[in-house]
Amino acid sequence: MLQFDPFRDFSRLANEVLNATRAPQAMPMDVYRLGDHYVIEFDLPGVDPDSLDLITENNTLTVRAERKTAVRGSEQSEPSYLAAERPRGTFSRQLMMGEGVNLSGIAADYKDGVLTVTVPVAEEAKPRRVEIGRGGGQRKVIESSTEEANT
Repeated sequence: MLQFDPFRDFSRLANEVLNATRAPQAMPMDVYRLGDHYVIEFDLPGVDPDSLDLITENNTLTVRAERKTAVRGSEQSEPSYLAAERPRGTFSRQLMMGEGVNLSGIAADYKDGVLTVTVPVAEEAKPRRVEIGRGGGQRKVIESSTEEANT
């Protein structure tokens, strides 16, 4: 059984690029389907929730976040780092969304350093049961039961 995955091409491309460069990921994510929704979880520890920005435009979901330096010295004395492995600055990630998602129904929540974005599956992409005729030449017309068909 084939299953529609609007993130398959993006995931493949991201894996090829990341495996080739071995660069640390500043905004790692998990994407999975849970019932009639896709869930995208971004690890963003230490990010001020007010700096988060989520934009959808032309089937593209863009996530921006900023992580500032936590330790600030005075003008005369800046901290002298012995190790600085935590990425700082502004981060951005774009996901190309497939046709099978409802961009107007996206919801997001930020808790414990994780930004969770929920993307509903579009009605037309949901599985539907199709009745099978029993012979006899008569075909039954199946009508859509979605609200979109009534508008």
